[in-house]
Amino acid sequence: MAAKSISHDVSSNIDALRFGLEGVKGDIVGSHPLESLRETATENLEGTKRMITDLTYGSSFNLKMDLDKQILSRFQRPPGMLPSSMVGYEALTGSLEDFGFEDYLNMPQDAETFIPPDMHHGMEVRLGLSRGPVCPSFI
Repeated sequence: MAAKSISHDVSSNIDALRFGLEGVKGDIVGSHPLESLRETATENLEGTKRMITDLTYGSSFNLKMDLDKQILSRFQRPPGMLPSSMVGYEALTGSLEDFGFEDYLNMPQDAETFIPPDMHHGMEVRLGLSRGPVCPSFI
């Protein structure tokens, strides 16, 4: 069995006060068993749905669905006051019907301590020119 190794980059310039300390615990500790079970169950369900549509409508329908998913998953607004809405992608994948904790808990934009995102810094992060979160209120 191969031992896990931790890479340590000494030359990197990390702004610890702005972006927090980097930890290696997430790289060493694996995911929770129920989380991996949930992921495999959703993968099996998607595979079953794909097989059923392939047998029902033919393989070209699945190829068209994959192309639509790729197009709709890339659509994003630039960082700013309006968050990206992935309604088309969620409607295509069927995740509009999922009800998560973020649907009934407080929105981060409604908090009194919310700092509006800086569009310039957000684009730098998206293009890989800067490190850190897009919005400073997510720190």
